[in-house]
Amino acid sequence: MVYRVCKSFEVESGHMLSKHPGRCRFPHGHSRRIDLVIASERLDERDMVCDFKALKLAVEAELDRYDHALALNSADPVLEQLCETNRTRVVIFENQDPTTEALAKRIYDFVAGEIARGSSYQDEHGNSFGLSKDLTLERVRVTETSSSWAEYGLA
Repeated sequence: MVYRVCKSFEVESGHMLSKHPGRCRFPHGHSRRIDLVIASERLDERDMVCDFKALKLAVEAELDRYDHALALNSADPVLEQLCETNRTRVVIFENQDPTTEALAKRIYDFVAGEIARGSSYQDEHGNSFGLSKDLTLERVRVTETSSSWAEYGLA
């Protein structure tokens, strides 16, 4: 048997899909919901899989990169022009369109790395929170619209 928790986050993000034949090749945005599903076979000393605050602290800076930002393929012909005026709010996907699937994998890889390192964090009050190396990141789901999502994780 396994315990699971899910922590959800919301970001407003834009992207352009240069390989798309339709309107998605133009700049557009989404109100995205990002769900992190974490599992453990046992509870920690606080009787939790992990503290939700630890997950928040682990990802807040990474997710902030995407909030009110425009994600682009590094091969997109308009990249240079957009970077000239918006350098701080452009996220580049190396030779890949910034699809919802690609975003889910990027976030998965980031969070899995934090867990593998057993990272710890401090909140604004100096309280310590950590991610145990015993945790399993099962999946990251990124909801793009009310009827569409993509997921990356364990089969």
